[in-house]
Amino acid sequence: MMNPFLQAPNVPLAADSNAVVNYRRDENNFVTQLFGEQLPTIKNGFFNVYLSKGIIVQPHWHTNVTETVVVISGEITASVFNPFTRERITYRLKPGQVVVFPKGWFHWFVAETDGVYVLTIFDQPTPDIVFGADFLAVTPPEVAHRAYCLDEEAYARAVASIQNDKILGPNIGCDSSVSDASTQASKS
Repeated sequence: MMNPFLQAPNVPLAADSNAVVNYRRDENNFVTQLFGEQLPTIKNGFFNVYLSKGIIVQPHWHTNVTETVVVISGEITASVFNPFTRERITYRLKPGQVVVFPKGWFHWFVAETDGVYVLTIFDQPTPDIVFGADFLAVTPPEVAHRAYCLDEEAYARAVASIQNDKILGPNIGCDSSVSDASTQASKS
């Protein structure tokens, strides 16, 4: 069945995927987008993600979409948690290589080089995104203790600096060893 919108005489068939900045960490690390609200004829949506070495797209998952990541330039390490085997799967990807993150699977990726550009394509026009930071920041210390036997005060200190709105990490001004540790953690 033909979409009636596609039969309109002035149907928009083109848009600028750089026109809407979704998130900007700094001039080298930012995300632009193209979704249904910008181009009503689109049946999917996507982010253009630009990264410098050591920058991470924070762990997250999507409740309503499968995400395909295409590396255009640079190299990334992409990790995904397989909920069936309860194992993390990690891939080192170069230009032209692709990874798929199924709907509901927890995932992240880290820039291994400067000049990373990846295209993240979703199978619906607008993705729902649930960030790992959201859960860490709102989990009460007493719950972390009861569930995982974590020291409540140590947990509270550890999550105090989490900023839920930071899509790309680490935070500016964060000790550089955090950046190195993030990269190393994604490789193990």
